[in-house]
Amino acid sequence: MFRAFYKEVKRATGIDDRFLRESDHADLASTVAFKLAKEKRKKPQEVAEELLESFEISGDYIGRIEIENGYINFFAGQEFFEDTINAILDEDYRYGELKLGGEVIVEHTSANPDGPLHVGHIRNSIIGDTLVRIFRKAGIRVNAQYYVNDMGRQSAMAVLGAARYGIGSGKPDHEIAKVYIRINADAEEDESINAKLEELMIRYERGEEDAVRMFRDVIERALEGVKETLERLNVRHDSFIWESEFVRNGYVERIFRMLEERGLLERDDVLKVSMRRFGYEKDVILRRENGTTLYITRDLAYHLWKNENCERFVNILGSDHKLIANQLSDLLRAINLKPPEIVFFEFVSLPEGSMSTRKGKFISADELIERTYQEARVLIEDRDFSDEDKERIARAVAIGALRFDFVRVSPEKPMTFDWKKALDFERQTASYIQYTHARACSILRKAVEMGYADLDFRYDLMDETERELVLLLSKFSFNIEKVVKSLKPSTFAEYILDIAEKFNDFYHKNPVIVNDSDTRMHRLAIVDATRIVLRNGLELLGIEALERM
Repeated sequence: MFRAFYKEVKRATGIDDRFLRESDHADLASTVAFKLAKEKRKKPQEVAEELLESFEISGDYIGRIEIENGYINFFAGQEFFEDTINAILDEDYRYGELKLGGEVIVEHTSANPDGPLHVGHIRNSIIGDTLVRIFRKAGIRVNAQYYVNDMGRQSAMAVLGAARYGIGSGKPDHEIAKVYIRINADAEEDESINAKLEELMIRYERGEEDAVRMFRDVIERALEGVKETLERLNVRHDSFIWESEFVRNGYVERIFRMLEERGLLERDDVLKVSMRRFGYEKDVILRRENGTTLYITRDLAYHLWKNENCERFVNILGSDHKLIANQLSDLLRAINLKPPEIVFFEFVSLPEGSMSTRKGKFISADELIERTYQEARVLIEDRDFSDEDKERIARAVAIGALRFDFVRVSPEKPMTFDWKKALDFERQTASYIQYTHARACSILRKAVEMGYADLDFRYDLMDETERELVLLLSKFSFNIEKVVKSLKPSTFAEYILDIAEKFNDFYHKNPVIVNDSDTRMHRLAIVDATRIVLRNGLELLGIEALERM
């Protein structure tokens, strides 16, 4: 509903987005008078008062306008607040849906298939999956893709290790990590392993049947384990795109031709592009002397395919990929292709320190999930639930803690995950939001048990605490649209947390189950509306909205 209010202000005033913003002092504020004051050589207050005379207020949502020190402050009126609550209660699960249209590919996770996901990978997964969910709520067709790096050195080493030592019977991604770690250690002592590795990579790139069979078997088993981990995190992909397909289907050769047509491709012992014209010191090699291509070569081909198959594409990448991602984008522009929109994220640290899959020094996502679950189970052990319910609630709380903490921090900031803090029901956590949702459900159950199930929002009964909460509830789709434009899901996580905090403020100040029926029905309507928005918001964050905790 806030989007409608925002549009009404724009229509009535002619003020564009650059000069409209949310404010602590108004429902919307405009700074346009300050810009015009410089041009007209007048005081901002004077300009603002002149502008007010020209506004054509014809809608129902603008309640009043105030001028203060040059700021133009807009406040929503009665019909806006009534429509907000009624829309939430009527639309229920559909509340917040938009019809922006269009389509987008979101490529995320895309970890090398040489072992299990670790904590850095799951920050990628959670950011990507949250964007996927928000795009879908906005009415955009989404294809969530996992780009399978099956032609890299790491994958080849895992395949060679599996052939040399065999894969155990445990969770397949963990078993593949064991042979990958082992063969890397052996390769430091045995030079013949590197020679065999190069031979295997050449055979696979050529598409030799036995080599393809070896790679497919090992990598598909690794992906089986990865998918199981992602499922535990409520993360799902629509497509798994194997990079080798772009060597087989001609897209790599098309990239070579496009670069050559623009005079960018240089040939000697290798195929390369001189990157000095783009501001880089080193050339980019696209094909080695032995005929094998590099990661960036196949990635260029993949993005040629993306250009032909989708109007918008978003990549989630660790900050250590910035150089190659920037090179990729510059080369795509040079051959008149659209580059991806990229969300870079910094890495996650734990008290255990730095990680390296090759050296066997990492904390797997599975281990982190299980340890967080165990902590959550301890917290709810004395609750009056069955063992089955305790397990279900603890797992929901654990996954919520992980997902919320990993998405709440802005991607460009490094983060440290501390499961004890993430599980604190009193702090600004997913547990706090889940508990707030459960509290709203509890109030409504109690009302039904007492025969007080009627809901009737009354504007004339609304106090300032309730006004602030309902205004916040109205901004659900507004915040969804902001994420679609900015690719910053951390802002949405903060928004849902703000709702939980405002609701708890309302709960402590305003008793709901009171004798006065008008007040009771009014406040129950606010409780139910909050429950719906929290539930819908938690769903977009990939977190279960628990009804009892």
